Amino acid sequence: MQVFKFFILTIIWGISLYIGILFSKKYSGRVQELREIKNTLNIIETKIRFTYEPLPDIFNQISKSIKNNIGNIFELAYQKMNNMSVKDAWEYGIENATLNLNKEDKSVLKELGNLLRKNR
Repeated sequence: MQVFKFFILTIIWGISLYIGILFSKKYSGRVQELREIKNTLNIIETKIRFTYEPLPDIFNQISKSIKNNIGNIFELAYQKMNNMSVKDAWEYGIENATLNLNKEDKSVLKELGNLLRKNR
């Protein structure tokens, strides 16, 4: 009977450990993505301010240079910019990219679409 209890406790401990690791990866991925978004937005600001490139070209360059979830936002937005407004394309990119961000983060990023629309 003691062996059975030990076996069950070991299974419970292993499952709890696995779930904890999954949650920690999601949170650490979220922090990393937020840092990358901050850096990418600084790049966009610099390109708009100094090179006067159009947003679709900037988004295309960023999507090619960043090969992760954040790059997917810009790639999806770039693909939709011919058919949609910048704001709608940006929101589409945020909603359809696979991200570790929560709803509040996504809503703040969507608000940036209003600022991007002014710089097209």
